Amino acid sequence: MEKRSTAGERLLETASALFYARGIGAVGVDAVVAQSGVSKPTLYAQFGSKDGLIAAVLDRRRWTRQEALTEFLAGVSSGPEEKLLAVFDWLALGHAKPGFRGCPFTNAAVELPDAGHPGRAVILAYKNWLRTTLADLAAEAGLADPEELGSDLLLLIDGANARVVHSGDSDAMRRAGSAAARLVAAARTPSGRAVPGPVISARPNKHTED
Repeated sequence: MEKRSTAGERLLETASALFYARGIGAVGVDAVVAQSGVSKPTLYAQFGSKDGLIAAVLDRRRWTRQEALTEFLAGVSSGPEEKLLAVFDWLALGHAKPGFRGCPFTNAAVELPDAGHPGRAVILAYKNWLRTTLADLAAEAGLADPEELGSDLLLLIDGANARVVHSGDSDAMRRAGSAAARLVAAARTPSGRAVPGPVISARPNKHTED
């Protein structure tokens, strides 16, 4: 994660909050500099353009989120199958927070249709990381077709994120977790594995929007 100057950090924090609350297209650089107290020339010197600022905001969110989920999973004392389902518990915590308005990466993808936009590469990197994390946990648990299962579980996550945006359904991720448990049960290899009880998840030390 790239370190920024004090002014750069203020710009990132301000832009991150404004982009998430109002939408990327609705927030111009004038609003960012006015609220951050940092000059426009400094913004351009630090990030080059609004597109550069958008990509930097998404990249900061990506690293923060990856570190937070990794830390959370390290605190789950159960095995890899339980950790796999605990991902949904962790995401559901974010959905239940006041002000949650959907996954910032999915929201940004809708607002950045140009595949060449620098922010799109960051969005893809985060989604690929999450899919790989799910697939790796599935493989560690000895589940069948872990790569396919990881992709299927990510589809559930993306669907729950979309549901909360268009319907305001703050319970969507919890129900996606129940669906994930059924997929996991169906993917168990015939080795006499017992069906796990409810996932007991460690409390995360930090959490950002999904």
